[in-house]
Amino acid sequence: MALNIYTTAQIRQLDADTIQIEGIDSSELMERAALGLFERIKTLIAPNKSILALAGPGNNGGDALALSRLMLEAGFQLRCLLLSGNKTLSHDCALNAKKLIELFPSSFVFDATPEDLVKEAPTDYLIDGLFGSGLNKALEGDFARIVHWLNKQKALRISIDLPSGLYGEDNRTNKPENIVRADLVLGIQFPRLAFLLPENEDYIGQWELTPLDFHPEALARQTTNYSLVEQNDIRAVLRNRKKFSHKGNYGHGLLIAGSAGMPGAAILAGRAALRAGLGLLSIRMPSALSACIQSAVPEAMTSIDPLSENNISSMENLDLDRFSAIAIGPGLGTGQGQTRVMKALLKETRKPLVIDADGLNILAAEPSLLSLLPRGSILTPHPGEFDRLAGASDCGYERLEKASAFAKKHGVYLILKGHYTCSIFPDGSRHFNNTGNSGMATAGSGDVLCGILLSLLVQAYPPAQCCLLGVYLHGLSGDLALKEQSEESLVAGDLIQYLGKAFKHSKGQI
Repeated sequence: MALNIYTTAQIRQLDADTIQIEGIDSSELMERAALGLFERIKTLIAPNKSILALAGPGNNGGDALALSRLMLEAGFQLRCLLLSGNKTLSHDCALNAKKLIELFPSSFVFDATPEDLVKEAPTDYLIDGLFGSGLNKALEGDFARIVHWLNKQKALRISIDLPSGLYGEDNRTNKPENIVRADLVLGIQFPRLAFLLPENEDYIGQWELTPLDFHPEALARQTTNYSLVEQNDIRAVLRNRKKFSHKGNYGHGLLIAGSAGMPGAAILAGRAALRAGLGLLSIRMPSALSACIQSAVPEAMTSIDPLSENNISSMENLDLDRFSAIAIGPGLGTGQGQTRVMKALLKETRKPLVIDADGLNILAAEPSLLSLLPRGSILTPHPGEFDRLAGASDCGYERLEKASAFAKKHGVYLILKGHYTCSIFPDGSRHFNNTGNSGMATAGSGDVLCGILLSLLVQAYPPAQCCLLGVYLHGLSGDLALKEQSEESLVAGDLIQYLGKAFKHSKGQI
């Protein structure tokens, strides 16, 4: 199953429900969390390295104190400072502070201040346990000073749960300068939404999850609209081809793409569609591109617009009923002729469409066309394209909220592209992808995704599965290609080259 993403309020409830159902003390759950953190950290830090752990007054501080005790018991060279800022310690934080005082008094400063930090010798690692996901206002005063000190250190910074100062979801009202810039965040059990949003990149170098094992009944009480797709989710829906099947069993797709100076977009999308398994592909193109595209994609059939040489401008001689699914947009252009084609397409078919690139730009320029979108269509905007469709957003969180409202309103599937590309369904649910890399930020990468999605839709995968499968395979192709390339040298054609291996990898065949 996909990895659920819960809000900070839900995480607090999971804590409370697990404690109630299991009949344990809250300190036992904290010990469980600390043990999970310890098991991971001991594989990251050599015993001869120096470590400074900073604990705050709440339960995140309690986690840091319990972790510090376990590390000291294991022989790590660690010092721990409890920085309460004159705030009352939480029950479990105070309990773990008492244990440290009793067991390791020379390695623990109970009532430390920001001034004590400058007295500490340089260290190899800093463990940030000041504040976690329970924070609801920006850090100020002494705690802001502590964060500023942390961010200036050369030591590698490891944050527990979240970088101190960062909210778990919406950070629009936060103060960026008062947030820890962590090299590694060790999340507990589930990813936080903040891990996946572009505005938080500077605070989260890398993130991993450590176990806590909430009680199954506690988990069953919570529902969420957020998930992170994993390989098992993909393997569960990928189909095997039947031995006696033929090309007619895998559908006939229509790709409407290309214009003068932009044949490459149609070529990349066409090649990707064929490589992703559809039976037949027709590419609608202007006559001037015919020879170029036919030679580059010989497996595809051509559908030439007889009324225009350089740009697709009509649906003349095009029988839409022949096709299982249709994609429009890569390299199309946004002139009057292309807009006429988009209008005609939306009026003449109720089949779900894949709309990408200039197809999206036409919709943004002609908002009245949105009401004509066939239910279940798939739109694939990058942030700029989506902002043109739905209005500018200040951050990824706001864009995500707008995208959810857009998908619900128009009954479409939105693929909001980027790192952790998010597929947003008409029911408002949001599903993040965990494959792909920054080398895919290159011309033509979106065209390849468009072709993959068309191919899956043609093969009668439901739109929801098309989105999850298409995005996952697209990103995985990029990851596999990266083993032979660098992020700088990766080009869109590499993704198509590795698409076959991505299918095999997703099925567990390699």
